[in-house]
Amino acid sequence: MFISLTRLDLPNSPQSFWETRVVSLLFVAMAVFTAGLVVYGAYFGGITALLLRALFFSAVASAGLMASALNFRRLPVRLLLYALALIAWIPGPHLWQSYMDIIMRGAMSIPLDQWIFVGLLLVVVTLVRVRVGWALVILMALALAYATWGYLIPGKYGHGGYDLSRLTSTLMLSTEGVYGVPMGVAVEYIFLFALFGSLLTRIGTGEVFVDLARGLTGRVQGGPGLSAALSSAMLGSLNGSAVANVVTTGTFTIPLMKKVGYTPKLAAAIEAAASSAGQIMPPVMGAAAFLMAEIIGIPYGQIALAALAPALLYILALMIAVRLEAGRLNLERDAAGGLAFLTETLKTRGYLLIPLFILIGFMVAGESPTRAAVLAIVAGLLISPFRANTRLKLTELLQVCQDTLLATLPIVAAVAAAGIVIGVLNLTGMGLMVSGLIVDVGGGSLWAVLLLTALASFVLGMGLPTSAAYLLLAVLVAPALTRLGMPPLSAHMFIFYFGLVSAITPPVALAAYAAASIAGSSPNETAIESMRLGFVKLLVPFLFVTMPGLLLIGNAWEITGAIVLATIATTALSIGLAGWLGRGMAGWERWVFIIAALMVAWPTNVANLDPVIVAIRLVGIVATVLLAVRFWLELRRQPLSTA
Repeated sequence: MFISLTRLDLPNSPQSFWETRVVSLLFVAMAVFTAGLVVYGAYFGGITALLLRALFFSAVASAGLMASALNFRRLPVRLLLYALALIAWIPGPHLWQSYMDIIMRGAMSIPLDQWIFVGLLLVVVTLVRVRVGWALVILMALALAYATWGYLIPGKYGHGGYDLSRLTSTLMLSTEGVYGVPMGVAVEYIFLFALFGSLLTRIGTGEVFVDLARGLTGRVQGGPGLSAALSSAMLGSLNGSAVANVVTTGTFTIPLMKKVGYTPKLAAAIEAAASSAGQIMPPVMGAAAFLMAEIIGIPYGQIALAALAPALLYILALMIAVRLEAGRLNLERDAAGGLAFLTETLKTRGYLLIPLFILIGFMVAGESPTRAAVLAIVAGLLISPFRANTRLKLTELLQVCQDTLLATLPIVAAVAAAGIVIGVLNLTGMGLMVSGLIVDVGGGSLWAVLLLTALASFVLGMGLPTSAAYLLLAVLVAPALTRLGMPPLSAHMFIFYFGLVSAITPPVALAAYAAASIAGSSPNETAIESMRLGFVKLLVPFLFVTMPGLLLIGNAWEITGAIVLATIATTALSIGLAGWLGRGMAGWERWVFIIAALMVAWPTNVANLDPVIVAIRLVGIVATVLLAVRFWLELRRQPLSTA
């Protein structure tokens, strides 16, 4: 039984038929090899980092180029991609075979290494072009041009120039370039957790998420919108891709939302905003959690816990907005949902959640994320035979490996390109100079630097995968914030949030555009609506600076106070932006909620007990509570049938 690979644009000829089948079989073989290599390295270890990363990238790049070739009609283009797929297999085995010799000569390159490095560059550039796009290709070209001809630039931004020999030594024969920390994270974490997510999706855990959400929200007005927010956030916490999440859950949730009365634009916007929640929700966070742990030296578990409260705030704000929109539009309920549906789901398919509990349990017990993921994968394989509809056949196991490789191809391509850019920045010292430039332009003012950083993060994040955007920002921008006294975790979370907000903001807004294509709505109008629903992504990063307790930084008072104040502010702002609370709001009522929210979230640490600041926050809290009580009393006097 042959396994389908990707969307094919080939003519229906015997040659194309056999070409497709041969490539499919080779792709599946490489997917199985890669999965075995990653699982073995994650659980048993013992493989030198450089060699493991090199062999991993050779397999993934070769498979990715072959798969991409099938999407081109012209034979010369396909033959070129097949040739590059063969070339991709050279660097990994070469490093394995020559490793001791490379060590003996101090990683100084020889002509053979340099020829292989040129081939590696062609492979990376081509893979990035066909799997990610032109943005990273241009960045790579600029970085390599700067490394080669930087001696032509006068002043402090110039350097002595680096020849092919030095670039080969740095970018291929060490862990500072293609096979640097980003590629290590791809091997040790990203592929492994993607494999875990693909396995759970294959056995039906994703459907359980959707049904659990329907069970919890089905009897609430506009329940399908709430279930879309919950299910997309839960599923996204595993795959970490906003676009993939839209395509996976949106095909079900968007038609259901439209069925109960949501407009196509609103249904698509809810799905896009909800799907982007997966990028900030532990455990995967678009692979950024693992990258952050490696870059700033903070344990992964601490980063995942720190990210939890802001992610829950985002989901809270989204669900409030969805519920109020449902009331404003007087929408129907999901008749099939409710407590009975929830109970039936847990009774019949609740066991499919066991691997998740095992993953979390082992990590809480102190096991490394990689070993915990391997054990969770084993648990998923063990529980799948419990029922006939979740039992995996051999072909389905192969499909899991294939789906994992296809899903991680853009990320692996992106981290390879980012590794080259970061290697050049470190080699030339340009990374620190860019950070210094940001500080200089900002005049040493933290808020000016924050605004510049937010703008730079937004621009660099356009169209890039979460992992690639974060990597570039971590090198170029984060040092500017830490130089001004921000804790490293706050600085890196700040750039992380602004780097991924482009998923729902024009002109890129990939998640919003994907949802719009399913709903049949205007892409740009959907993106604007998504921004309104997902405003927390724009607000919360500034709270990381003023209320670091939100990231669990500080004592118990600071952490508790930050979470409580942020929750009140988020709720008030959500209500004010919605403009409906049992009835349509007057303009002054909306502004009271909005201004009160800003007063509660006054940009100062919770530990600051200055009487003026305390008074401002108290006024904001009292105004929010009094106005909310006023609406509640109105509802008590005149109950709404739609509530």
